[in-house]
Amino acid sequence: MNILKALNIGYNLLKSNRINSYKIDTELLLSDSLNVSRENLILNFKQSVNAKIYNNFLLKLHRRKKREPIAYILRKKEFWKNNFYVNRDVLIPRPETEFLVEETLKIISNYQKKRLLEIGIGSGCIITSILKERKNCYAIGIDCCEKALKIAKTNVKLHQIENRIKIFKSNVDNFNTGKYDLILSNPPYIDKHQLKYLGVSEFEPCKALNGGMNGTEILRRVIIKASQLLKTNGKLIIEIGSNQKYKVINLLNNSNFFINKIIKDLSNQDRCIVSTKLI
Repeated sequence: MNILKALNIGYNLLKSNRINSYKIDTELLLSDSLNVSRENLILNFKQSVNAKIYNNFLLKLHRRKKREPIAYILRKKEFWKNNFYVNRDVLIPRPETEFLVEETLKIISNYQKKRLLEIGIGSGCIITSILKERKNCYAIGIDCCEKALKIAKTNVKLHQIENRIKIFKSNVDNFNTGKYDLILSNPPYIDKHQLKYLGVSEFEPCKALNGGMNGTEILRRVIIKASQLLKTNGKLIIEIGSNQKYKVINLLNNSNFFINKIIKDLSNQDRCIVSTKLI
């Protein structure tokens, strides 16, 4: 068995199970099994694959055949400029969530010392990405899920920022520590009645997706808490569902926030709101 033959087996298996990304998925799974780069894989088609590695590759293929996300199989996902460890205890970082990082970096200059809070830290990819680029900032991250906190702590240690962040188990309502220059959150915002229609909801943690009735239940609680914990003129940056702009704007206005801007994602859907606490 060589690399080319293993790849062809993978291509055929995933393609026959209607996995549209069958080619790149197969190559990523085999390169992971061989512990080589995808580029190295393509350049060494004739290299042999031993039985142990091949069996490991087949196990991964069959997981992908069942539509398990590739990030969970590989246990990593690229986000912003780095790779992060993930498993089924946390949501898979998504490209649209990078807008939270981008907007935060626009607000905070390289030399400013700011205190940040992330509500719902999950894998830790958002706040870690920010702290790696803003060396003078400090942060607190909270999450109500113990398993997610372990993943966040793993990523914080992996990226060597543990001296600038503290992570606590807490839900949004019970956290009352400190005052912050900026709060960011990618809370659950899917309408609970729509969860069953999501393609990967059976694999990703439901609690991290379920935004309650209309999808705005957790968003409302985040906004209320941010109004209590932000300094005057502090910023709140939140990710929202594509059909929630007007509902969230109303919630923000009712909590004395000024809307700075609304950012659209790469699909031209409303995805992120930047706001300022007025009083």
